[in-house]
Amino acid sequence: MDEMEEELKCPVCGSFYREPIILPCSHNICLACARNILVQTPDAESPQSSRASGSGVSDYDYLDLDKMSLYSEADSGYGSYGGFVSAPTTPCQKSPNGVRVFPPTVPQPQQQHLLPHPGSLTPIPRNSCITCPQCHRSLILDDRGLRGFPKNRVLEGVVDRYQQSKAAALKCQLCEKSPKEATVMCEQCDVFYCDPCRLRCHPPRGPLAKHRLVPPAQGRISRRASPRKISTCTEHELENLSMYCVQCKMPVCYQCLEEGKHGTHEVKALGAMWKLHKGQLSQALNGLSDRATEAKEFLVQLKNMVQHIQENGVEFEACLVAQCDALIDALNRRKAQLLSQVNKEHEHKLKVVRDQISHCTVKLRQTTGLMEYCLEVIKENDPSGFLQISDALIRRVHMTESQWGKGTLTPRMTSDFDLTLDSGPLLQTIHQLDFVQMKVPAAPMLQLEECCTQNNSATLSWKQPPLSTITVEGYILELDDGNGGPFREVYVGTETICTVDGLHFNSTYKSRVKAFNASGVGQYSKTLIMQTSETGLPPCDIQSIGTVAWFTFDPASAHPDIIFSNDNLTVTCNSYDDRVVLGNTAFSRGVHYWEMTVDRYDNHPDPAFGIARSDVLKDVMLGKDDKAWAMTDGGITKGATIGVLLDFTRRILIFLVNDEQQGPVAFEGLEGAYYPAISLNRNVQVTLHTGLPIPDFYTPGEADPTGSVC
Repeated sequence: MDEMEEELKCPVCGSFYREPIILPCSHNICLACARNILVQTPDAESPQSSRASGSGVSDYDYLDLDKMSLYSEADSGYGSYGGFVSAPTTPCQKSPNGVRVFPPTVPQPQQQHLLPHPGSLTPIPRNSCITCPQCHRSLILDDRGLRGFPKNRVLEGVVDRYQQSKAAALKCQLCEKSPKEATVMCEQCDVFYCDPCRLRCHPPRGPLAKHRLVPPAQGRISRRASPRKISTCTEHELENLSMYCVQCKMPVCYQCLEEGKHGTHEVKALGAMWKLHKGQLSQALNGLSDRATEAKEFLVQLKNMVQHIQENGVEFEACLVAQCDALIDALNRRKAQLLSQVNKEHEHKLKVVRDQISHCTVKLRQTTGLMEYCLEVIKENDPSGFLQISDALIRRVHMTESQWGKGTLTPRMTSDFDLTLDSGPLLQTIHQLDFVQMKVPAAPMLQLEECCTQNNSATLSWKQPPLSTITVEGYILELDDGNGGPFREVYVGTETICTVDGLHFNSTYKSRVKAFNASGVGQYSKTLIMQTSETGLPPCDIQSIGTVAWFTFDPASAHPDIIFSNDNLTVTCNSYDDRVVLGNTAFSRGVHYWEMTVDRYDNHPDPAFGIARSDVLKDVMLGKDDKAWAMTDGGITKGATIGVLLDFTRRILIFLVNDEQQGPVAFEGLEGAYYPAISLNRNVQVTLHTGLPIPDFYTPGEADPTGSVC
């Protein structure tokens, strides 16, 4: 019920509707609020002035002036509301619920033509304009003023029931922010007041002193007990509404039909249309209910997602903290190792210096003792005694002096530590420390419009899903064997388009692709089924074949002495020895026919025509090894045409010269993949012709299990 409350509040005052009226744009507004937002328009814009000008416009022609702004041409309802036409808009302000409200303007004295309005102490100016606060469409009122708008009794009843159904204490209707509990209700104003609002808005003096204030509960009972108003016509207040005008889409009375305004319109019984529209509304509500159910399920999904995000966020944060703590622990362990290394260096330096100090101290003590002893000897006055020991002392002094030679008084260790911590790469790594996508890629999408087959080649194209942000390092394309066998990898790389050559003709291949990155391999794409050229045999009673193969000579596999021209369809040789050249397409199924014309034939060069495997010898005559089957010479001259018919269903090879078959069958029992082939030398030049139909003399057939041909 709380969700419905916004539907029951006026867009101008923000309170529950009181005496709501229906504007032609189908929006509602309180009657009192409608009076407050009226704007007076100039006489020149009024429909009355248009009729008074004598322009030949009928009394009701002006009703259709604003159909484009309010209703479609087939959905006009202006006959029920009087003459409402567009009016200029005025500056607006916002109502308490945020909807723009157009304030009334003070009319000029010369423009004031006042009409009394029933139930209103203030007359409504003639030519008044009202602007819908929701869609901002402006309407000029006719002579009836606001009485021309029908009252929305259904909305008024819904508001009453909604207010009565509230079990909570009645709230003050004038509190702006947090409504306080109502303490009184004015029966004349029909408003609930709290004490502060009553003292401020309903003082007990002046005209308001005569109003009767009752407790809120008693006011609620009086509201509930108020009788329902009778549905009467807005134009004929004494007539009850009993019919429904289909064209104007409004209830009418019998007097409306008799006066002629709706006399030519289609009308139906009010009860029947009431039931019909209730059914239509119920049907529309069923669809809306389904959407609302889906929206609720979606909201539940989003709320669950919020919970999952919170849980995953906590888990991810804990994982991040653990990872950073692990890095800190590793750094602390390395710090301890480095400090240990520094301590070892420190102890080593101290030991060396201390050893040198100890050694120098001992030597210095010995040197000092020797010096003092020599000085005492020099003091002696006995020449003979001095000379007895002087030579030995002199040698000792020189020896001791030599022991203090170069390097003895140089420190064996520096005080500096020859260690520098190389922290630059680690700091750079720390600065580069960031999150990486640890998910496998999504399944690629095959671009069907770019996938195709040609002859025995298949081209496939794919792309990543539009919303996928996962890094892709490459793709793996897989095909089966064309006979329902297992898939095999045919391409691994970063490209998103690949052409696979060397497939079987007249075969159905299944293909699929998947993406991979450092985290692993993603899911497969949808499987695409592709059909190579249908060069297989048709049934026995059909004498033609549908699709044929086009190919050329292959420079990549030919002997280096072969010379190509005419887009690789014409070949010759620059050697006197026989050299072999193959076609660029291999055949393993179906029936195939091609021809070669001899453009140059000098000195009986003895060329050979036939088929060969890919590993045939290229520097000997075709047919000299077990990798090729060929026809040599056979009456060939310049201008001759040699035809080769290869039938894998019968596993035979047939040769023709100038459309005449050379014997019944040249070779039988052929299996595997074969390339069209020719061997020639410099005295021969040959041009290849492909894409040819099977000769008329040949009847295609299918081999049965016993090997016979139908």
